[in-house]
Amino acid sequence: MKKVIIFGVGLIGGSFALALRKAGAVSEVVGFGRSTATLEQARQLGILDRIGQDVAAEVGDADLILLATPVGQMAELMGRIAPHLGTHTLITDGGSTKCDVVAAARASLGNKLAQFVPAHPIAGGEKSGAGAAQADLYQGKKVVLTPLAENSKASMESVRRAWELCGAAVSEMTPQQHDEVFAAVSHLPHLLSFALVHDLAQRDNRDQLLSFAASGFRDFTRIAASSPEMWRDICMSNRGALMSELQQYAAELYVLHQALESNDAAKLEEIFSLAREVRSAWTQQ
Repeated sequence: MKKVIIFGVGLIGGSFALALRKAGAVSEVVGFGRSTATLEQARQLGILDRIGQDVAAEVGDADLILLATPVGQMAELMGRIAPHLGTHTLITDGGSTKCDVVAAARASLGNKLAQFVPAHPIAGGEKSGAGAAQADLYQGKKVVLTPLAENSKASMESVRRAWELCGAAVSEMTPQQHDEVFAAVSHLPHLLSFALVHDLAQRDNRDQLLSFAASGFRDFTRIAASSPEMWRDICMSNRGALMSELQQYAAELYVLHQALESNDAAKLEEIFSLAREVRSAWTQQ
């Protein structure tokens, strides 16, 4: 690719650029974002060749555009770039929800819709910003494409190849399947982690509690250090599926509450044993 444009040069977008550079797959990377300081940092770190100044002037000859902003910003970005897209320019994204992003694309891209191939890289961390970007972030990680009926086979293969050049293993789902799956295994865990830390943060003795917290608390709450803005958008975007998962989890907590209330040690051990068995098998995959 001669030219790649990244909107949102943080962990996801910056790592995408570095990975393509490492693979020798791109000649020029241009970045756009809300923070001039972040963009300048990205340029100094070798993530960007240039900081973009004019969207209309840049997107027309780009081979690929990555939208790596919080999902709440994507509709506005799509509306800005749509009138200026070149006929060969493809767009993909790094959003953690897909039904809302696809709906935004249908509303904003008009007759350029077929040039958008939605994606979700299953990689990241609690640190954000250009300084957190890593060339090997996607190595061995999964990327889910949620293709549109309008996408051509050639467009699909080009976007798939870009993610594979970053080291990712690419699979496909429908947008709805994606959002249901990740409500359970990603969005709910983040919600629970934020909730636990928030609960302790409001207690008068929070300093004492945190001073005795050890590795178990650290492991469970690591993701509560993630971007509040990003996770606000994710939770609101996938609200329906997430509420369903939260309701199911609340029912599971009630089962535990009943077991404790009735001194049912056998029930607790039954729950813990199955959880341990499934967790152990998963980590060995």
